[in-house]
Amino acid sequence: MENEIGINEKKAFWRYMKSAKGGNSNGQNNLGYCYCNGIGTTKDEKKAFSDEKKAFQWYMKSAEGGNHFGQNSLGYCHQHGIITEKDEKKAFQWYMKSAEGGNHLGQDNLGNCYRDGIGTTKDEEKAFKWYMKSAEGGNHLGQNNLGNCYRNGIGTTKDEKTAFQWYMKSAEGGNHEGQYFFGNCYYYGKGTTKDEEKAFKWYLKSAEGENSNGQIDLGNCYFNGIGTEKDEVKAFQWYLKSAEGGNHLGQDNLGNCYYYGKGTTKNEEKAFEWYLKSAEGENSNGQIDLGYCYENGIGTEKDEEKAFQWYMQSAEGGNHLGQNNLGNCYRDGIGTIKDEKKTFKWYMKSAEGGNSNGQNNLGDCYYFGTGTTKDVEKAFQWYLKSAEGGNSNGQIDLGYCYENGIGTEKDEEKAFQWYMKSVEGGNSKGQNNLGNCYRNGIGTEKDEEKAFQSYLKSAEVGNHLGQYNLGDCYYYGKGTTKDEEKAFKWYLKSAEGGNSNGQIDLGYCYENGIGTEKDEEKAFQWYMKSAEGGNHLGQYNLGDCYYYGKGTTKDEEKAFKWYLKSAEGGNNNGQIDLGYCYENGIGTEKDEEKAFQWYMKSAEGGNHSGQYNLGNCYCYGKGTTKDEEKAFKWYLKSAEGGNSNGQIYLGYCYENGIGTEKDEEKALRWYMKSSEG
Repeated sequence: MENEIGINEKKAFWRYMKSAKGGNSNGQNNLGYCYCNGIGTTKDEKKAFSDEKKAFQWYMKSAEGGNHFGQNSLGYCHQHGIITEKDEKKAFQWYMKSAEGGNHLGQDNLGNCYRDGIGTTKDEEKAFKWYMKSAEGGNHLGQNNLGNCYRNGIGTTKDEKTAFQWYMKSAEGGNHEGQYFFGNCYYYGKGTTKDEEKAFKWYLKSAEGENSNGQIDLGNCYFNGIGTEKDEVKAFQWYLKSAEGGNHLGQDNLGNCYYYGKGTTKNEEKAFEWYLKSAEGENSNGQIDLGYCYENGIGTEKDEEKAFQWYMQSAEGGNHLGQNNLGNCYRDGIGTIKDEKKTFKWYMKSAEGGNSNGQNNLGDCYYFGTGTTKDVEKAFQWYLKSAEGGNSNGQIDLGYCYENGIGTEKDEEKAFQWYMKSVEGGNSKGQNNLGNCYRNGIGTEKDEEKAFQSYLKSAEVGNHLGQYNLGDCYYYGKGTTKDEEKAFKWYLKSAEGGNSNGQIDLGYCYENGIGTEKDEEKAFQWYMKSAEGGNHLGQYNLGDCYYYGKGTTKDEEKAFKWYLKSAEGGNNNGQIDLGYCYENGIGTEKDEEKAFQWYMKSAEGGNHSGQYNLGNCYCYGKGTTKDEEKAFKWYLKSAEGGNSNGQIYLGYCYENGIGTEKDEEKALRWYMKSSEG
């Protein structure tokens, strides 16, 4: 049985038919609308084209008969290619006739033509003029567009208060886009006092009226508890409505809900699906999130080349976070060839656009000389911008600059303050650095208990350097009770997380049975990990394992290889042992000159055993010319540094007058020191 609406629509259709055939231009326009939308007439796909032609014919009759509604309808058909070929010039001409005839909807559409250059030359002043006519005539679309003109200074002077007044008229008249912009006025305090509850009220009206932007902002209100109670489920529902309505920002937000499990069950495949829709709709945030999915294999197979392509689209579209991510790709060779110049270029674009990640990364480029000339002062300036923008990594790097006087004057108090800001932003690396400040009294009073607490917080959220330092606190009893088992536990976490110092200390625990059972093979394995990761102390320890056959088969050539790596990396214990290898032909050919050179490096680096060995070289003329005065000099440095062998040989020098005047009292004193050690 036909419902009442169906009966009423048929009656309306026949009434318009009679009116139209009688020459009434309003009836002709309305009959065209009925044919165009299938109102009161059969919706039949076979007849669809025939009915659309009829719709166009009736709009044409109405328009040519001087009906201004019909003229606007005909303009709309020409603008969008409905029933007829798209022709923006004809659209403009019919909107002009409608507008000049006083039709307020036609005036709004004519304003759109002048604003966007549709069928005519772009002219913002004329756009403003026609929006004004439409708005003053009570058209709510025109009132909204006039509000936009005042808000953005289109064809008139920017005036937020007047914009607010016109948005109010549009909103109160039921225009859902006007309600959305009116809500924005209250949310941002534009042209009126900021009022989040009123913002929520108008976003709600707009959203219920199917405005997809209103649905997004209503979702934001529920998500963040703005003007209403926080409700992630409702936020999800409104993002879903917006997304299903084709809003690409809403699709990205919906993807976030699925990715993080906000207001719904976490589902990475659905997150990927919505990010894809958003990205294909050219939303630059969606393109970034889709790139991240491809980069990390989230909800789809990992594909770094596709990740690079989507970051590129976002970056070229002007998204400053996308530009930063594209810089990361060029820096790390993600989906493309490494290119330091392009890295620098995209970080610069991101940074100049105000992205705090890009500013921090650009600071790194200047600090390390990546893709540009090294310039620590510029590095400092970009770290400062990033830090002031609230970026916690930028705050850490700025703190480091102040701590070490890089690109600015050294100021430990400022370093401490910036590390503190980073911690307030939840940065676990900053929490570790704050611990360092308390442990060493950098910019604040030394406080081992606060250092322990800071390291603990950093460690508990997974920072591997914090875990290493926490292990040290338990091992040495700094700021807490000494506990070797807990030290071992945290060294293990740090080591498994890839921290090379943690790997060394874990190896030391296994080597010596500290907090765990002694296991030289595991010690060897962890020293190996640290050494292969480039840690020079780890390389030295690994060399010892091969030299003494600890946890592995004794192998002097491999011992030499790792001592060499350690020594070249500046480790002065490695330099001593490398010198010893050259002196005695261990794992390599004997070469006393090279032995002398490596002992010299170690000694000059402050290693007291190296100073003793260098003294021997001068004393006995090994690898260099015999020089008893220089021998005495280096024995003295070694002895004063607490090396017992150096103290014995210094005593011997004083006893026998080697390189210095004979002095048996001093000889006895240094022999005594050696025996006490």
